[in-house]
Amino acid sequence: MKSTYFALAALLSAFFIAGCSSSDSTGGGGVVPPSGPDTPSVSDQLTEDQKYSLAYMWHEEKLAKEIYLELNKLHPAQQLENIATKSEVKHIARVQELVEAYDINISNLANYEVRYSAEELNNMPVGVFAVPEIQDLYNTLYDLGSASKQAALEVGCMVEVVDINDLDKFLVTAGGNQYLTDAFIFLRDGSYTHYWAFDSGLKNMGIGDGCCSLGSEYCHPEYPQSENGGGNGGKGAGK
Repeated sequence: MKSTYFALAALLSAFFIAGCSSSDSTGGGGVVPPSGPDTPSVSDQLTEDQKYSLAYMWHEEKLAKEIYLELNKLHPAQQLENIATKSEVKHIARVQELVEAYDINISNLANYEVRYSAEELNNMPVGVFAVPEIQDLYNTLYDLGSASKQAALEVGCMVEVVDINDLDKFLVTAGGNQYLTDAFIFLRDGSYTHYWAFDSGLKNMGIGDGCCSLGSEYCHPEYPQSENGGGNGGKGAGK
């Protein structure tokens, strides 16, 4: 079992590198500093890397929601259900607000000139993603998490660590764009809370090291814990 996790750690590291790499195009103009309303206007400009960061994180938050719900069907756990239904839906919506405001279609990463379509995004099937790396990651994590309730909660640890790593990188990409920065910090704060919820869930099952049982890749005692940090996926699940 340990060898499986070591192999997965290498795989997830590869996904992280792919997800945080620059997009092929460097065009798109500079960032227009935010002013006035709480959301940007279509006239505001994003770099191609910033557009990619929004596309990538929308799909990654979709992955989190759907992997938790699908694994919860196999191995019901409060953490999986609550985080998916109370948090990940908010995370998806937060990114989608920006995607809509900037009027980009994140289901076609080869051409950001295609415009936003709520219908297209909302009708995207469960377990289907426009980002190949995330599609592969979903398939891998589903196979791993379907083995047992413990494995499902361990997948939760993995997903949240990958989220945090990607968000740390994309916060740099955000540059001076306060809209992106605020959204990514919101997502990262939620992932911190979710990580500790899954950690507590594993400890409640008798896995003394919680997420750290998966190795150093997923052992992050430095992650901040909120006062309402949800060990059962309940108190902190709405973030």
